[in-house]
Amino acid sequence: QVQLVESGGGLVQAGGSLRLSCAASGSPFSINAMGWYRKAPGNEREFVAVISRSGSTNYADSVKGRFTISRDNAQNIVYLQMNSLKPEDTAVYYCNTGYLSGNNYYVSGPWGQGTQVTVSS
Repeated sequence: QVQLVESGGGLVQAGGSLRLSCAASGSPFSINAMGWYRKAPGNEREFVAVISRSGSTNYADSVKGRFTISRDNAQNIVYLQMNSLKPEDTAVYYCNTGYLSGNNYYVSGPWGQGTQVTVSS
């Protein structure tokens, strides 16, 4: 089984930046796509970004142009560079694994514990 550990969250002011990391361990050969979801208080869990093993990416409209997802296949790490942060980006960010087929991301693997991102106004 694959285990995921997120890190890099914190408190920043609006307009600032953070870089989240997610390290995978266990069964690297079982990992295809890796992505990020977030959960804000009072809201449903929301898709943020995904990247396939080959490097294809997809982003939620709300973060396009501000967030960048990348991965190091050799190290089994996925990153989320978040720039121009807004208060509405405040949420717990979760890393997950799954399968990217065309424009569709299917979360089928485990989720990490999450890392808190708080953006002050």
